[in-house]
Amino acid sequence: MRQTFGTPPIKENLCASLSSVTVALCLITLLLIAIRGRKSHRKSQLDHTKYLPLPGPTPWPLVGNLLQMGDQIHLSLTHLRLQYGDVFKIRLGSLTIVVLSGYSTIRQALVRQGEAFAGRPDLFTFSAVANGTSMTFSEKLSPEGLGSSCLLEEQVCAEAAEMVKVIREQAAAKGDQEKTGIDPVRPLVTSVANVVCALCFGKRYDYNDKEFLTMVHINNEVLRIFAAGNLADFFPVFRYFPSPSLRKMVQHIRRMNGFMERSIEEHIHTFDNKYIRDITDSLIELCEDREENKDSSLLSNSQIIHTVIDIFGAGFDTIIAGLQWSLLYLIKFPDIQDRVHQEIDNHIGTARLPRFSDKPKMPFTEAFIYEVYRYASYVPFTIPHCTTRNVSLNGYFIPKDTCVFINQYQVNHDVDLWADPDTFRPDRFLGPSGLLNKELTEKVLIFGMGKRRCLGDGLARLEMFIFITTLLHGLRLENVPGQELDLSTDFGLTMKPRPYRITISSRF
Repeated sequence: MRQTFGTPPIKENLCASLSSVTVALCLITLLLIAIRGRKSHRKSQLDHTKYLPLPGPTPWPLVGNLLQMGDQIHLSLTHLRLQYGDVFKIRLGSLTIVVLSGYSTIRQALVRQGEAFAGRPDLFTFSAVANGTSMTFSEKLSPEGLGSSCLLEEQVCAEAAEMVKVIREQAAAKGDQEKTGIDPVRPLVTSVANVVCALCFGKRYDYNDKEFLTMVHINNEVLRIFAAGNLADFFPVFRYFPSPSLRKMVQHIRRMNGFMERSIEEHIHTFDNKYIRDITDSLIELCEDREENKDSSLLSNSQIIHTVIDIFGAGFDTIIAGLQWSLLYLIKFPDIQDRVHQEIDNHIGTARLPRFSDKPKMPFTEAFIYEVYRYASYVPFTIPHCTTRNVSLNGYFIPKDTCVFINQYQVNHDVDLWADPDTFRPDRFLGPSGLLNKELTEKVLIFGMGKRRCLGDGLARLEMFIFITTLLHGLRLENVPGQELDLSTDFGLTMKPRPYRITISSRF
């Protein structure tokens, strides 16, 4: 069939027209998707221009606000809150930090917006701790549902009784203890450490076991070095310079790992899923099929080790510090000790030792413990948080990956909450009927809150109660004649009282 030049066939015309329409429709569709996506992106990223700029002190060149912090950082940041409010920023070297204060603001961030504040900052020291596999210092949250069939109450109560026995022996061996007193720290430390070892490894150690005492010492050293901070966290250039303190901390962690690895290896060889002995067995049970299905494994071997280390630390240092402060306040305020003694006599008597079930029946003793938490505020800040996405709080815009400090000390000394925060007064937690005011006790911050709440929270509260009541069940504690009791402390990850000594006498 003859065609006329310049006139396309009908079929080709139709195809060309369809192609043009299709291309046009595709272009329009892509344009609409792009516009919608851009709007959605803007919406999901938050328009920071709609929010107030974060207030804060003017940083100095290079060092930021580092030199303005002083050696009591918790006091400095608490003072800055009076000027800048519950949400403000500081700069330490090159690191921008948002500081959160005020109970309602912290609760809004960590509970109601918990996911957005559940990260950990990418600090150099954090990455050095357990090579990033630590659950406490890493982005990963600790696995939930860790159960154990070990008899927690028996272990805590037995260890508390052993502690009292050791203190009695220590006083008896020192004939002039009424004049010079005894140092209560070592029996406290070894007793608390033994509870954690029983939880983690299903066994206790002799108080003079060299390996056990070495691990206790190493744990203390790691926490001390970590609390001192590292310039590489704030000035990246220092990451390329040798750091003796960081090197020493890594060496300590390796020794700790060796101790843990030997215990865990023994558990793996003797593991029986029908008889779960302790937390280590529970962790092994969680990843029993890790060799068969590595992709769905909850924990690797390395993470088992570091999770046990985290639990050891979480159930160790905070309890020891709490007990050290408790004993100091008991000899500083003997009338408070008298009231605890009276409650022990009324609800427990002389025929038996305290148990977990006694705790709800002894509101003044519980009020005393809460006042220790509040007044000492010996964990002034939680381990630093980090925002996981762009977020707004109290009308301020906080970008993703911002380091966040939670000022627990400020909340515990907030005049608006406590009226007389600088007075040690357990009665503030008791209602008119003498019962514990739980609404008020919830406002005491010591273990954090929300998704990053301290692993040892529940254990610490029970252990504090049992150790204090068991100690006071049979003993009266008194100050050494002429000893000036210093209630101040130096800043640290966990703040402990300055050294003091006590004298003891038997109540029965």
